[in-house]
Amino acid sequence: MNNHVSSKPSTMKLKQTINPILLFFIHFIISLYTILTYIPYYFLSESRQKPNQIKAKPVNSKPESAYRAINSLDGLASVLYPGCDTLDKVFMYAKNKFKNKRLLGTREILNEEDEVQPNGKIFKKVILGHYNWLSYEDVFVRALNFGNGLQMLGQKPKTNIAIFCETRAEWMIAAQTCFMYNFQLVTLYATLGGPAIVHGLNETEVTNIITSKELLQTKLKDIVSLVPRLRHIITVDGKPPSWSEFPKGVIVHTMAAVQALGAKASLENEPRSKPVPLDIAVIMYTSGSTGIPKGVMISHSNVIAGITGMAERIPELGEEDVYIGYLPLAHVLELSAELVCLSHGCRIGYSSPQTLADQSSKIKKGSKGDTSMLKPTLMAAVPEIMDRIYKNVMNKVNEMSSFQRNLFILAYNYKMEQISKGRSTPLCDRFIFRKVRSLLGGNIRLLLCGGAPLSATTQRFMNICFCCSVGQGYGLTESSGAGTITEVWDYNTGRVGAPLVCCEIKLKNWEEGGYFNTDKPHPRGEILIGGQNVTMGYYKNEAKTKADFFEDEKGQRWLCTGDIGEFDPDGCLKIIDRKKDLVKLQAGEYVSLGKVEAALKNLSLIDNICAYANSYHSYVIGFVVPNQKELTELARKKGLKGTWEELCNSCEMENEVLKVLSEAAISASLEKFEIPLKIRLSPEPWTPETGLVTDAFKLKRKELKTHYQADIERMYGRK
Repeated sequence: MNNHVSSKPSTMKLKQTINPILLFFIHFIISLYTILTYIPYYFLSESRQKPNQIKAKPVNSKPESAYRAINSLDGLASVLYPGCDTLDKVFMYAKNKFKNKRLLGTREILNEEDEVQPNGKIFKKVILGHYNWLSYEDVFVRALNFGNGLQMLGQKPKTNIAIFCETRAEWMIAAQTCFMYNFQLVTLYATLGGPAIVHGLNETEVTNIITSKELLQTKLKDIVSLVPRLRHIITVDGKPPSWSEFPKGVIVHTMAAVQALGAKASLENEPRSKPVPLDIAVIMYTSGSTGIPKGVMISHSNVIAGITGMAERIPELGEEDVYIGYLPLAHVLELSAELVCLSHGCRIGYSSPQTLADQSSKIKKGSKGDTSMLKPTLMAAVPEIMDRIYKNVMNKVNEMSSFQRNLFILAYNYKMEQISKGRSTPLCDRFIFRKVRSLLGGNIRLLLCGGAPLSATTQRFMNICFCCSVGQGYGLTESSGAGTITEVWDYNTGRVGAPLVCCEIKLKNWEEGGYFNTDKPHPRGEILIGGQNVTMGYYKNEAKTKADFFEDEKGQRWLCTGDIGEFDPDGCLKIIDRKKDLVKLQAGEYVSLGKVEAALKNLSLIDNICAYANSYHSYVIGFVVPNQKELTELARKKGLKGTWEELCNSCEMENEVLKVLSEAAISASLEKFEIPLKIRLSPEPWTPETGLVTDAFKLKRKELKTHYQADIERMYGRK
């Protein structure tokens, strides 16, 4: 059932079409260049770590033994700085150390325009200026005043306050306020549907909520009456319009007004209640792939342990680094990444998926996207975004002239060989990949990837074309985002790295799926994470907490992840399956839906895919969001005509796409019973707004099944 993708360079090379004699001559020149540059490289290279060196070991010889990172065998790390055991102390340490250094940056909006598309739709385009920065001291003063103002509005220590807002500087200022004043921060995704928002706000009994004007108008206005305890709404971006339909007793404030209120008040009247390590810092509502969202209770010590582990995997992290923040801060990956940066003197410049690059949907043609202006060195991304970049670049490569395309492919394949041996390629980086690298600003040195598995092909593409390391990580909200991250010098693919220094990982037998920690050549089983980063459980949900968490005889807390893993001999983990993704077909074969999707999702014809099967049938089916450009071209070649919706609803088109999928599945060595026999093409993309994927773009299988129920019945022959 292993869905590990081979990381051999030969399996991921691009195909070239060059005269064999010319190709021989080019390879001779390349070999000569490689030999001449190897000797100086060997002596001048700062680090020549061997990719196969041991990174983690089991703590004893038993099959069920936990694995720990080599540098934490004697004890797990739990604090970043001595004595900084709560998040307010971490920020105070950073503020004192980096006082006048720039911390949070926001681009000013110079102009907004409505641009009419050929189909009549109107897109809002923006022209943005430079980044305006707040120093560590500025952020501290604003957070202090905001906290004092919230106290004036009746917010008490150890009570819940919600933030329902896009990723921006004010989000982080509000979070630091809550950490300083011991308010329990309830985080909700901006893309959650109305019922999920109401559930989170009512379950946590919040009286105050921090939001933006846009979300107040588009999401909150219609549900305020369903949240009876709500008293104060604070908007982060100026004076909102007044609506008479707001329920009586609900007052709308601006963040600036609350800060002004706090600045005027005497701090001596109401001293700050400081948190202790076991106090709740965040109640984070997951945009989980199943059911209603659950609130994960994360303590100060949980967050600090998690970011301690993450920071250790980012070499030379410091004041020279610039991080671009655009993923939802309500997601543990983004919040953890920003807290790591904040604690090490880095700058954090804010962006959004619509303004990230020059080609992004909201950026007016000819003006610069945020990466071009900020030139970040660090960036977090979910695989969906990386896959999209990969497909866009490869489509552009296919449109190049024959000479340009073959030059790119030669350089790509050459660099793939070199990095697999741990060597750099400065000439290729400078002359061939500079233009691609500039898409993300040109200075990225580390891409941190999490939220879902990243395909080997996309990971290698990022290594080659963006000339940077890809830190593929594995963690859950329930483990404070921490679990594993690959070493920056480890260019193997298909793995998520060794356990972080803050935690240990063991594999538990799962008999039903046939995974055992005694399996040869590699131990396999359900992944269990243990350490101080493992959270306190689910808010007001003791039954689910007991099902997913337990404490061992030493009092250490463990999380049962539901993911199936396998350890390589060097101590690195591979995610090979998931309990919920495994389906037993009618004939008794087990199909891993995630494995099927991973084998097919990198096709240029596919923007997204969801495999589906049930135990009453003998074959797999699939729902596919096709790439509009590629599908239209395929239809033209096959002589099929129609609108986009007509093409997607066409049986002939389904069959043509199915042929392409089947060929790719065979190339990816899928078993015959794993290859989808029938598919449904979806004309609409799956976005968090549709409710069919999470904010990290993980498939919501339950919602997808409901959405496509009629198609499922058709494909399984009931209609």
